[in-house]
Amino acid sequence: YNIEQIKNFLTTKYGKDSFVEIYGATKVKDRQKAIESFQNDPKVRFFVSNPTTGGYGLTLTAANTVVYFSNNYNLEVRKQSEDRAHRSGQTGTVVIIDIITENTIDEKIMKALTKKGQIAAKTLGEEELKDWLL
Repeated sequence: YNIEQIKNFLTTKYGKDSFVEIYGATKVKDRQKAIESFQNDPKVRFFVSNPTTGGYGLTLTAANTVVYFSNNYNLEVRKQSEDRAHRSGQTGTVVIIDIITENTIDEKIMKALTKKGQIAAKTLGEEELKDWLL
């Protein structure tokens, strides 16, 4: 999936005001406005981004579900993007969902990320790994 397909689905199903988006070409002022809308406007239910653009330095504690439609092989990018919803101020449980089709590159990438996470946890220890990633 790409961001346009996801936006089209959300627009059709929930309306154009149900989501905000941040991607590489989004201007800095528009990024901040999108984040504030997602955090504060109850009509904005979805934050559409990719792990690289939306994965660093954002606080998205309004989220309680994170859905990955695709991944890359970079464990740091993945962990950073997961932690956008796991921030100070989060009051609920955060559920992370990966949509993966069997026998596709997504399945291979997920297995590689899992293996990398296990190796990093064994090498660094759980707490040191968290410190390194955060």
